[in-house]
Amino acid sequence: MSHNIHLIAAARPNFMKIAPLYHALVNEDWCKVSIIHTGQHYDANMSDDIFADLMLPEPHFHLGVGGGTHAEQVGKVMMAYEDICLNIERPDLLIVVGDVNSTAACAQVATKLHIKVAHLEAGLRSGDRSMPEEINRLVTDAICDYLWTPSPDADENLKNEGHPDSRIIRVGNIMMDSYELLSDKINAENAPAKYGLENQDYGVVTLHRPANVDDPIILKTLIDGLVENSKKLKLIFAIHPRTRKSLELNNYWQDFQSHENLILIEPISYVPFMSLVKSAKLIITDSGGIQEETTYLDIPCLTLRDNTERPITITEGTNRLVKPSELSECVDQVLAGKWVHGTKPKNWDGHTAERIKDIINNLFKK
Repeated sequence: MSHNIHLIAAARPNFMKIAPLYHALVNEDWCKVSIIHTGQHYDANMSDDIFADLMLPEPHFHLGVGGGTHAEQVGKVMMAYEDICLNIERPDLLIVVGDVNSTAACAQVATKLHIKVAHLEAGLRSGDRSMPEEINRLVTDAICDYLWTPSPDADENLKNEGHPDSRIIRVGNIMMDSYELLSDKINAENAPAKYGLENQDYGVVTLHRPANVDDPIILKTLIDGLVENSKKLKLIFAIHPRTRKSLELNNYWQDFQSHENLILIEPISYVPFMSLVKSAKLIITDSGGIQEETTYLDIPCLTLRDNTERPITITEGTNRLVKPSELSECVDQVLAGKWVHGTKPKNWDGHTAERIKDIINNLFKK
């Protein structure tokens, strides 16, 4: 008997998390796996091109949700995905990943239709409920049947919230599977040379969180800090659409793009981006996944946030939480060779998808 499995993808990090799992499952005779792209991210460089990078087929279902407020996105995703489950293809298992609106929305649809749901990357907590991602994590974990975690802290968070041990399985970090899946392509890409950069002679910047880019005063402080530090080290900044819009809206864009050692580029897909990351001297970011990738690659990561849902990247890895006022001092530490070297956490080994495949097979056998 072949069982239907749905994989939900909505935003750039989701695509990297479903790709290894899709490749692990697609040739198994006991399951049929379908990719549902909700369309929450609709910029080509942040969705379609990444599918090609990750050797994924066209999504089997495309919900075409697009932008809007959080409520609009969640509502549209729920209606569209419910229609698929009721009228086109009911899955035997839904797998949701990460912490975006589509993750929580699809989990709610399936749970109410009595479809089993697994959350890959369960248990991560920042403790900051002002972040929409934190609400999505809490909602999703509260209703899922299977909680697949990347690290010990995630296990403990779930146990502290009252989840039974029987639902919690530590599978490892699926993002490392994506990196290993594409490591040959990443090594061959040589993205630094395409931007006139040399290995270890530049930093990579990503900023997109509302707390950093929506407030004009905070945004100005951050970009002034980037300009100052670009005098010490060339910085290449892949500018998220939200950040670009805020820079233009507040009349910062014209001056910001005029600095010689600041290279501003459009968002790029996974392979060229990771080619830039792996050869960088340091990363300045407010993103989640890159905190893990830098720990895996032993690259200094300066995270411009007050908290992180990935504390293992601090306790075992190369990540540090940095206030804007501390940025220059931290860059100096990296350039002086004084930044800490980390270790790879257990099960961050490129084999998470295989472990999950075996778990799913056993579930269906039962």
